[in-house]
Amino acid sequence: MTYPVIFTQTNDEKKTVLVYVPDLDRATEGYGLDDAIKMARDLIGNMLLDTADEDFPKASEIDAVDVSKSEFADAGKSFVSLVDVDMTAFRRMQKTKTVRRNITLPEWLDDMAKDAKINVSALVQEALKQKLEIA
Repeated sequence: MTYPVIFTQTNDEKKTVLVYVPDLDRATEGYGLDDAIKMARDLIGNMLLDTADEDFPKASEIDAVDVSKSEFADAGKSFVSLVDVDMTAFRRMQKTKTVRRNITLPEWLDDMAKDAKINVSALVQEALKQKLEIA
């Protein structure tokens, strides 16, 4: 999904960027533009998390968005940009329930891991994320 988002840069010391998604009528904020974009993606993803893909609110055309209609219009300099969210990936990342998997190790390796107080489950998760190139 891709929605137009109004970003308003404030002049405070934290470099706060106010974020307004007109098609969802929701707002958030970030510290710096990179963080504001991440927060916009998170907001959109969470708003649509339990919505069927065919029921997503229709996105406005970017040139139809009027920054003066933002609730933050008077808070600083505003501009509109498109923000995309891969809802399949977003939903997958929200699945935090743990599942039990059995793995097979040679006994000597298991003994060494226990002696070194290595959490094998955490190590396997870390190795899988690295192998799958997941941040």
